[in-house]
Amino acid sequence: MKRRDFIKVTGLGVAGAATTIAAPAIAQSMPEIKWRMTTSWPKSLDTLHGGAEQMAKAVGEATDNKFQIQTFAAGEIVPGLQVLDAVQNGTVELGHTASYYYFGKDPTFTFGSSVPFGPNMRLNQAWYTLGGGKEVLNEFYKNYNVTSLLAGNTGCQMGGWFRKEINTVNDLQGLKFRIGGFAGRVMQKLGAVPQQLAGGDIYPALEKGTIDAAEWVGPYDDEKLGLYKVAPHYYYPGWWEGGPMLLAMVNLDKWNALPKHYQNVLEQAGHYANNWMMAKYDAVNPMALRKLLAGGAKLHAFSPPIMEASLKAAKELHSEVAATNENFKKVYESMTAFSNNGYQWFQVAELGYDIFMARHAQG
Repeated sequence: MKRRDFIKVTGLGVAGAATTIAAPAIAQSMPEIKWRMTTSWPKSLDTLHGGAEQMAKAVGEATDNKFQIQTFAAGEIVPGLQVLDAVQNGTVELGHTASYYYFGKDPTFTFGSSVPFGPNMRLNQAWYTLGGGKEVLNEFYKNYNVTSLLAGNTGCQMGGWFRKEINTVNDLQGLKFRIGGFAGRVMQKLGAVPQQLAGGDIYPALEKGTIDAAEWVGPYDDEKLGLYKVAPHYYYPGWWEGGPMLLAMVNLDKWNALPKHYQNVLEQAGHYANNWMMAKYDAVNPMALRKLLAGGAKLHAFSPPIMEASLKAAKELHSEVAATNENFKKVYESMTAFSNNGYQWFQVAELGYDIFMARHAQG
């Protein structure tokens, strides 16, 4: 064989061999995967459910649609309060939800969203991302065959809609208050009667007087329910949700089976959804509040005595639960140490600046 012919043959052989070896490697790193994600939200809540849609879209775009996630609103596969169960048992691979919905299984679930008088939006995010929150929460979640990814935050929520003014702690006695999750147990300590109602049932219950008050989220989402028409007194702040996270719960077996590249894409898509949701609420809540006030809503701050009594009751409850629940105690100590340290910094520059700017923005 001539040297030139040998080079041509071996050159083609090497090229062919490289193609044969490389193609399966690429295919294995970018397999076609289709997942389903159910959420705890109706489609009408375009910021909460929209966060899940943003996450799914980001995953598809980052993988040239090799990794596709189809989103389903509450009730399309399972009811909104059964998202964790659906992910845990493998009915779906992924769920977008509020962890505190499942506090009945274990009070520790409340930390994955917001604990009464817990950290604000930024500190909650910082604790989860860099302060050990993700690690202690996922250590707990693995008992339920799930792991979590950050996927949203509403910011500090409102204190709710009341048919009459609430000025003193005594005004809470016997008050039938639609309030979700762990915070209801704090309200019980103050004499209120917590009620658990789905969003669509709140308006008729307030209108008929079946309940006296109800909390939901904040101006943008609250306006859609029309609660100001039957309960005009709008209170703030929602001390039970100072900065509630929303998490993407992933079936642990499915997560472990994902290629590392897809795990990274999914996690980054969750961060994108988180940032998008925070920005969206900051953009739409101011105008929504103006519309509510123009429609007859009356804005009130909870009185200092009510806030102090609520804080005292919350701390008592946290201590009681921590005394008998090691998981709760471990996560509570991690979160509290981080947020206390964070607030010492916030009051130095952030708080002073925000108060100054808010005061001058009134003009």
